[in-house]
Amino acid sequence: MAYGFAKRLLAAALVAGTLAGAAGCARHDSEAAADGTAASAVAAPAAPPAEGGSADKPDLGVLLAYQHRVLLRLPGERIATQAQAVRAGCDSGKFGACAVLEMSQTGGDFPSAMVQVRIVPAGVEPLVALAGKGEEISDRSIQADDLAAAVRDNAMLRDRLQKEHARLLEFQQRDDLKLADVLTLSNRIAELEAQLQGAQQEAAQQQRRISTQLITFDFETTRSQASRSEIGEAFRDFGGIVASVVAFLIRAIAVLLPLTLAVLPLLWLLRRYLRKRRQARGG
Repeated sequence: MAYGFAKRLLAAALVAGTLAGAAGCARHDSEAAADGTAASAVAAPAAPPAEGGSADKPDLGVLLAYQHRVLLRLPGERIATQAQAVRAGCDSGKFGACAVLEMSQTGGDFPSAMVQVRIVPAGVEPLVALAGKGEEISDRSIQADDLAAAVRDNAMLRDRLQKEHARLLEFQQRDDLKLADVLTLSNRIAELEAQLQGAQQEAAQQQRRISTQLITFDFETTRSQASRSEIGEAFRDFGGIVASVVAFLIRAIAVLLPLTLAVLPLLWLLRRYLRKRRQARGG
């Protein structure tokens, strides 16, 4: 009986050991799997940034002010209408904030027009498309000025002026200042305020140039129409050129005739004198 009890106790111990070993193996496998997952997460490279992200377009530290120049050639009778359309499109604001800075027109045989506007970047292409509607853009150029250095220098200047202005205002509050010192401080504070105002205006102008873009539209006649105008102008000038030449000849004769009348008698007298002298020598 004791032997049977011992046998059952040994079997129970073996079963418990087997279960414990299985649990230990399972725990070890789970930990190994977790460690492997963590190692994979650490070793795996980071996902590449989205297309067009900051990694693809690094910050170059530039602040660009864009200027566009667009030359359009179209029939002369349409130039004024097209220029007015560009002005109206800018003034209406349908392409964004826009201001007409300058506009000029000329007529005659060689009509032309010029419109200069400042507009937000989103409105540049729509306004250019409006200007060239139904016509071919003959020439277009884009220029960009980097204002980063100018903006940085202006910011440093404003910071220095503001600090000096604040120190002088604090010093001005002292009760032991003499009248001469008060006057000197007041003059210096006024100078600083004027300089600071100028720097702030310059900063506003720089920001305006960066946040908006300048477009100059030049409207000219087509090359064929310009050639015909030149030929017609040459024919019209023909009579004027002939008249000018004839007038020049008349003026030349009017100047030379008195001189000729005055010189001919002198030449005749000189010739007569020389002839008599040769005769005297021969005699």
